[in-house]
Amino acid sequence: MSPKGSKGVVASPHEAHGYEFLGPPGAFAISFGLPIACYAATFLCNDISGCPVPSALSPSTLTVENLKRDVGWPANGIMGLASWDATLKTLGYYALSLVLHRVLPGEEVEGVELSSGGRLKYKFNTWWSSLTTFAILAAGTAAQGADFPVWTYIYDNYLQILTANILIAYGLATYVYIKSFSVKPGNVERRELAMGGQSGNMLYDWFIGRELNPRVTLPIFGEIDIKEWCELRPGMMGWIILNFTFMAHQYKAYGVITDSIFLVTAFQTLYVFDAWWMESAILTTMDITTDGFGFMLAFGDLVWVPFIYSIQARYLAVYPHSLGLFGCAQVFAVLGTGYYIFRSANNEKNRFRTNPKDPRVAHLKYIETKSGSKLLTSGWWGTARHINYTGDWIQAWAYCMPTGIAGYLIQHSSIAPTAGQSLVDKSFVYNGPVAYSEVTQGSARGWGMMFTYFYLVYFAILLVHRERRDEEKCIRKYGDDWKKYTEAVPYRMIPGIY
Repeated sequence: MSPKGSKGVVASPHEAHGYEFLGPPGAFAISFGLPIACYAATFLCNDISGCPVPSALSPSTLTVENLKRDVGWPANGIMGLASWDATLKTLGYYALSLVLHRVLPGEEVEGVELSSGGRLKYKFNTWWSSLTTFAILAAGTAAQGADFPVWTYIYDNYLQILTANILIAYGLATYVYIKSFSVKPGNVERRELAMGGQSGNMLYDWFIGRELNPRVTLPIFGEIDIKEWCELRPGMMGWIILNFTFMAHQYKAYGVITDSIFLVTAFQTLYVFDAWWMESAILTTMDITTDGFGFMLAFGDLVWVPFIYSIQARYLAVYPHSLGLFGCAQVFAVLGTGYYIFRSANNEKNRFRTNPKDPRVAHLKYIETKSGSKLLTSGWWGTARHINYTGDWIQAWAYCMPTGIAGYLIQHSSIAPTAGQSLVDKSFVYNGPVAYSEVTQGSARGWGMMFTYFYLVYFAILLVHRERRDEEKCIRKYGDDWKKYTEAVPYRMIPGIY
């Protein structure tokens, strides 16, 4: 586990750090490959022809024209990926978050001590800001149902909203990179550079983040900590808003909300609400204490989280798979197990950091390092050094399982569905006076799992990579003390296995 905050929590920014993510080539591949991946997920799993699209299932018939037709490529080409209207409305969404951050009361909290001395102050009111936003959305939905303009606009302009957020991520990463060169020696403004963002390679430093905690003072809005604000506000809320959008679309198209999309949305909402409720815990995470803010975090927070993490709900909005009582029970069991491990472990860690004399953690054993930090060797953190990651990954199964053996094809027809048509095996969507879409699995069955279960595979890779980065950081920080700790707690994530 990460140590209790103390002087020296962050290693010296001048300490040798080395490249991560395979250095500049990896930074280039991620910076320009991930936006393409987001577009691919949008186009290749859609509500026009299928998930995956028929052309991808029949390589022998694959042509550029067939692929364009199947994916719904904009008539005006690449310019159709964006629109001024969607971009301005997306910026308005960001502005609303800034307004709520400014006007609503919040808790003032100090961060961990900087390596160059001093602590930054943070205003935390994401919980109330988010509830205010959701109250507005709930009122609109109560008045207009699934036809509430927010839901219909987001669904109809999903592609353009995705592009707007990608452009914002690129712009923000470039702004903080340029601004980082104004950091003055001596910590005059409590600004410092991240130890991993000073390689001297422009692309890599832009990607990984050169300044540790960039801030900006805006008229009306005041001072904003860019990294902390991006971590919890627009992206995570956007994730849940997209899920609600897809629920509204399913209801509008089919007249029902299935148990599968309800569970996916409920579970992911719980995950996000948990982060908002425990907002101050972010201050001791690696993202805040160690990583600079560059394209990696900007894109991850503002694009990857909302648009990739919501794929399951987007899939179920078109193919309304039903789980039944037994299926729901299985998913609940998996989620409950993962959430219990995740939350119990994190609560134990935070209590020990803030008040080691708390009766709930006072009995725990630990190793005290030369820096004065304490590393737990019993309780949850005695079973594995990153046991919270294990609980996090188990929860990820519950996000993907409701999609079942995923995949569907869409056939457009003028023949109306028969009365009592099953939503599980076949679905009909009314599109107008004479047009109907028949949604069946057919030859796509199973192939859609590359989209709906992608999160599970990606998240496993992410957590293992993050765990490895944590280990390297701790080895540099604690030296021989970390070796003693790993002897006391030999497993990384899964007791007895890894």
